Amino acid sequence: MLFIDWSLVIFDMSHTVPLTVYTLTLNEAKQIRAVLESVKWADEIILVDSFSTDGTVEIAREYNARILSEKFCGFGRLRNKALDAASHDWMLSIDADERCTPELAEEVRRELTAPRFDAYHVPRKSHFMGHWMRHSGWYPDYRQPQLFNRTKMRYRQDLVHESYDLNGRLGYLREHALQYPWPTMDVAISKLQRYSTLMAQRYAGCNKNASAAKLIGSPLAMFLKVYVWQQGFRDGRYGLILAVLYAYYTFLKYAKLWEIRKSGVAICNL
Repeated sequence: MLFIDWSLVIFDMSHTVPLTVYTLTLNEAKQIRAVLESVKWADEIILVDSFSTDGTVEIAREYNARILSEKFCGFGRLRNKALDAASHDWMLSIDADERCTPELAEEVRRELTAPRFDAYHVPRKSHFMGHWMRHSGWYPDYRQPQLFNRTKMRYRQDLVHESYDLNGRLGYLREHALQYPWPTMDVAISKLQRYSTLMAQRYAGCNKNASAAKLIGSPLAMFLKVYVWQQGFRDGRYGLILAVLYAYYTFLKYAKLWEIRKSGVAICNL
């Protein structure tokens, strides 16, 4: 009988190209260990840290991570700093509220034995207040490509919700990253406060205005998008709460933009 060593067929990664994993941090001591545990198989780990004071960097050093201490200058620029500092061309982006599953790690290493694309979207399963979301725009929740060749991709230098430019082919992986962005309502509101401020600054820098129509209509449109079009109603009360939070965030960013315009405060061109 012919014997096939499936371990060699499935798991032999001897020809995998080297990989750098990076993450951005600011006082993430409560969860950075779990993040780094999930990516410790990588050839290099880079932590772009905005001067944490809670022990984040000390934990990262336990995993031999390279630490780049950088003042916050916008998420797009911070991500590009990680790209510039990497020792390897292939990179995997894992945020501080994400985890790389063993299945995703295996798929990444298998794909890197002979990459078919220059960048890959990774599906994300997102956990909201103790519940895995299946709708509401949170699944599969593709954002920027998370596995990519840095010689083919750069981030746009936006303050927040940064986009990217890809000079190559885009593919999709099957296995998931796990995301735990809003474990409690306090965390959710705190993040929405920070991100709405950054978005208001970004809009002001683009000379956008906050009309009465946007203050009223945009939050309503966002609620309908999440709850109806993205079928948040199928997530039950979680979907309803999430849709309301997104509407609240939309109102905040335009209200803060109106405040900026009203006060005439200069916006730093980050």
